[in-house]
Amino acid sequence: MTENSAHHQPLLLRKDDDDLGCLEKTSLFLSSSKWVLKIAIWAIFTAWVAFMFLLPLESVDDWQKRWRQATKGTLFGITGSMFLLYSAPILIIAFLAIAYLIISGGEEQLHRKQITKRPRFSLWTFPVLIDGIFGVVSAAEMIGIILFSLYIIWAVTLYTLKNYKLLSWFHVVSKREESILMLELTGLRLGFIGMICLAFLFLPVARGSVLLRYIHIPFEQATRYHVWLGHLTMLLFTLHGLFYVIGWAMQGHLLKELTDWKNVGIANLPGVISLLAGLLMWVTSLPGVRRINFELFFYTHQLYVVFVVFLALHVGDFVFTIAAAGIFLFMLDRFLRFCQSRRTVDILSARSFPCGTVELIISKPANLHYNALGWIFLQVRELSLLEWHPFSVSSSPLDGKNHLAVLIKVLGKWTGKLKEQILNLSEEGPETQALLQPHSKISASIEGPYGHESPYHLMYENLILVAGGIGISPFLAVLSDILHQIKDGKPCLPKNILIVWAVKKSDELPLLHTIDMDSICPFFSEAINLEIQTYVTRESQPPLEEGKLHEVVEASVFPRSNGSRMSILVGTGNIIWSGIYVIVSTIGLVISVALLNIFYINPYQVNYWWYKGLLFLACMVASVLIFGGLVIALWHLWERKTSAEDELEDNENIGIVQQSSNGMKKNSGKEQYANSIRYGERPDFGEIFGSISERWGSVDVGVIVCGPSALMLSVAKECRNSNLKRKNNQPIFHFNSHSFDL
Repeated sequence: MTENSAHHQPLLLRKDDDDLGCLEKTSLFLSSSKWVLKIAIWAIFTAWVAFMFLLPLESVDDWQKRWRQATKGTLFGITGSMFLLYSAPILIIAFLAIAYLIISGGEEQLHRKQITKRPRFSLWTFPVLIDGIFGVVSAAEMIGIILFSLYIIWAVTLYTLKNYKLLSWFHVVSKREESILMLELTGLRLGFIGMICLAFLFLPVARGSVLLRYIHIPFEQATRYHVWLGHLTMLLFTLHGLFYVIGWAMQGHLLKELTDWKNVGIANLPGVISLLAGLLMWVTSLPGVRRINFELFFYTHQLYVVFVVFLALHVGDFVFTIAAAGIFLFMLDRFLRFCQSRRTVDILSARSFPCGTVELIISKPANLHYNALGWIFLQVRELSLLEWHPFSVSSSPLDGKNHLAVLIKVLGKWTGKLKEQILNLSEEGPETQALLQPHSKISASIEGPYGHESPYHLMYENLILVAGGIGISPFLAVLSDILHQIKDGKPCLPKNILIVWAVKKSDELPLLHTIDMDSICPFFSEAINLEIQTYVTRESQPPLEEGKLHEVVEASVFPRSNGSRMSILVGTGNIIWSGIYVIVSTIGLVISVALLNIFYINPYQVNYWWYKGLLFLACMVASVLIFGGLVIALWHLWERKTSAEDELEDNENIGIVQQSSNGMKKNSGKEQYANSIRYGERPDFGEIFGSISERWGSVDVGVIVCGPSALMLSVAKECRNSNLKRKNNQPIFHFNSHSFDL
């Protein structure tokens, strides 16, 4: 592709370029159905958020009280009315999202997006805050932060004014009693605002949630929203408890109140236990503590079970329903992940590189789908029965139906033990490659793959991929994916690709050759303009044995695995089964609560708040285990049947592993791309982006970064600066991050 032609390439093809078949025609019925579902989802979500935002107003609060009073005598009582107001909207949105994803074929068709002749900005990919407490924040995320901040300020202000009005209702005879009463009323309001925040807290950490799949936010990006909400929620709950503690201490009966467990009303002791569990999770999740001791953070975070159970005991059933939907969806996701991770998965092959990186080839069924920018969670039982670690997938889904690959950098104790285990089982020395034999003593369990619902790296015609060290791993998958797409003759693919890779030492350079681009697509240079710039930051000149960096790695033929493959229950799997699982479990929750009310709570007039809170939580658990478990059992039987059919149709495991193990072959001919290696330098992104602006012209450029936070901040800053200074004949840079540290 010439330089001049690149200046006039749009984000995707224009409408008059449809001779390539990019603009697939969609039936009017399907298109209309999708729009109806989208409108319904946004209408319900807007109404739900508006209700909670306006709740501090007297008129809205009075309407809620009348609604609760009108439904008090029904089968579900106040609990049901509160559930309909606070939790049902989220579950209904989940149902509609399932329908939308099914109609869309399980993923959004990026090639059907609106086609424009000029580049345009996107709120989600325009970084506005760079180096603050929130990290890199896009314009869309900034709007969300501002709205949440406005809600907190709005709610605290209005509730404070309400509290002053309430003082006239109480017969306080001194300023001291007035101060105590204000402390307790303020604590009560902060606790309610904390419950509103808690309604959102668990939604981002449901890794395979249909909600995240619908809005195209993968879990590694959604995790940061959980972190932000977690800090805010725990701050509110801490102030909630602190104000009560100060008030009780001023009255002289602090210990009595802390240990009080009321049957009707709020039970204090469970609240104390829940808050202590939350504080322990909060403190150990702070960046400094987590960086020093990740295991401490991981294990203490399992106290969320204690936090949720004692919260239900503390507030009772009808208050707990404010946050029930998010917690329920998280429980569904957690149980599904538990079922998936019980399976032992074959490691088809493994090798250890001199730079301290390990590659694992993992067996998967042909009907397990994922995208190139995917993640898995890996557990190796010989190393630890409790530790799970996230790794980016380094292979394209088009590399083979029955395997995926991950590259693992040896950085800590766990990864060091993994490398040692591989070398102990190998037949060759540690300085070359170590290949596992089948039926070896390494057993893996897998969660995932997770990631974007659709391959968003294909939506950009121009790509800049910036990696730091092992951050090259997901971009190997992206590059392989693009080459396979070119080989298969699929249109609407990236045309210009620049890879910027910063490594510490030259012994990491062979990682780039774990894929054989010429073997995948022999003539890819005719379809894409690929350039790779590598920066070796801690070496001033090439090593004397530089020629050995690209030596041939001998191919190895692996016997077939014993058939133990990854489960398809989690991740970007079958949306129909995922939808059935969510819907049936939710119906099961309604049935469980109804039966509990009909046969126990109403006949025996059970009115203890804490006990009804525990019973409601038990119904949530029972619906997940019984109703959801039934769906999982049927899903598992379907999986076994389809896997058996695939096994009969496809016997490619040997060839796949052989090809993967042979990925570092030395190219016999001239390289089809510009490849420069600079020693003793760091990437100058101002110079790089300036050069791109001159060469590529007025186009949309997708920038994807995977690496340390310093690298991510530098790229985000340059994207923002370039966009703010942009002229009409220059690109718009769209910043996307692929999290390096989860």
